[in-house]
Amino acid sequence: MPEGPLDFLPLWALFVATAALTLVSLEIGFRVGRRRAAIADPENQSSAGAMAAASLALLAFLLAFTFQFAASRFEARRTVLLDEVNAIGTTYLRARTLPEPERSLARRLLREYVEARLEGVRTGDMDTVIRRSAEIQASLWESAGALAERSSGSIVVGLYLQTLNELIDLHTKRVSESLRVRVPSIIWVVLFMLTALSMLEMGYQTGLSGRRRPLSVVPFALGFAVVVLLIADLDRLQEGWLRVSQQPMVELLESMTDAPTQ
Repeated sequence: MPEGPLDFLPLWALFVATAALTLVSLEIGFRVGRRRAAIADPENQSSAGAMAAASLALLAFLLAFTFQFAASRFEARRTVLLDEVNAIGTTYLRARTLPEPERSLARRLLREYVEARLEGVRTGDMDTVIRRSAEIQASLWESAGALAERSSGSIVVGLYLQTLNELIDLHTKRVSESLRVRVPSIIWVVLFMLTALSMLEMGYQTGLSGRRRPLSVVPFALGFAVVVLLIADLDRLQEGWLRVSQQPMVELLESMTDAPTQ
């Protein structure tokens, strides 16, 4: 499974690292500013403040952009899940109209398909689930293809093939939306670099004023770290507090019961 550049860090460690980066950068900037203020002709405090404000505005813009990107991917994963549940459910219902033995085989494989999906979310072993899903799809398509050869021109078989094809297409889309579309590495790099530079400038401007460090720097650092934590949480699949609910898939599995044959 493709991994993001920060996936090696648990979310709590990312929160601590972000808060530490913010506080350390502010402290370094403050100390440099205090030393600079002690020389005979330091730069104007207002000009340093203007540069710090501009950097913070740029950082806020990048944070908003990154948050919106991660939130849109989270919403896309939820939408694709619902589409896939509908496609599997329709395929399962249409499989009931097929002759034996294709009917029983298709419905059994579709139940296994849903079970594999839920197992992958539970264990986090997405590579195994993707391989198993592809195997089930191949078995379903092979069986449907053989049936289509025997029942050429059958409307029932044609409708079943249509929904089966949609199911396979949605699998590809779901894998792409859930696993492969992540916040790019370059955005994370620029975000943390800009964070360090902005906090350095902010601390530097405070140091030039000659005043003590404001007590608000700690809540500020924690608040900033929380925003970065939310972005990372939205970007990760089924990890942390923000997860796409699998209840529609669970309800679909519960509804997959074969009626007694006459």
